[in-house]
Amino acid sequence: MPRTDPQPAFVLIRPQMGENIGAAARGMWNFGLDRMRIIDPRDGWPNQKAVAMASGAGRLLDEAQVYGDTPTAIADCDYVYATTARPRGLTKLVLTPEAAMQDARARVASGQKVAVMFGPERSGMENDDIARANAIISVPVNPDFPSLNLAQCVLLTAYEWRQEAVPTQASRVDAVGDWAEQVEIEKLGDHFEERLETAGFFFPEHKAANMKMNLRNLWSRLPLTRADVQMLHGMMRQMVRWKEKG
Repeated sequence: MPRTDPQPAFVLIRPQMGENIGAAARGMWNFGLDRMRIIDPRDGWPNQKAVAMASGAGRLLDEAQVYGDTPTAIADCDYVYATTARPRGLTKLVLTPEAAMQDARARVASGQKVAVMFGPERSGMENDDIARANAIISVPVNPDFPSLNLAQCVLLTAYEWRQEAVPTQASRVDAVGDWAEQVEIEKLGDHFEERLETAGFFFPEHKAANMKMNLRNLWSRLPLTRADVQMLHGMMRQMVRWKEKG
């Protein structure tokens, strides 16, 4: 079912291809957005090509609102952003997608209705539409090739909204199974140290203490799961068995 949490409406102005509408819907739903408004779609509505491209996001299209013009589509909104890749000779606040979605989240949280407008695929948004926006979202693209596909621009903006809604770690390790506890790492270190001692690895004697400390430090740096620890124990046991057979 569509989400009911406060969020911006994404307004597609005169989209030309059903496939792009469907891809835009898919990008929105990837990041938890379901408020789509469509202005005067070239190929009419509903559009089966849009449904096919939307795949699992088809329910979003079922709830999409269709309008005849821009003023009607944004009439109930308190604040509107227009996405455009090039300057239009209009005095407007210009924001990156990240800054725009930070601003949008604060406005939505305060109870405002917010919309983000996206222009037609071929020509982009017209000045008449941009003039109705309160601010511009400008993506820092290659100036020699500034045109973004409609669905790409929707996806990028939706991603930035999601980043504000659900903060994520810049990096992490997804473990398969549980992480090893410190006591398990300690026992692994004991096992290796014992066997390596027997094998005469810690030589010469005056370097042995430093070698053992480096080995302990090695274990502490490794993000080991319990399965990793069990495998390393098994490797060492098998090597000892192999040596004893020889």
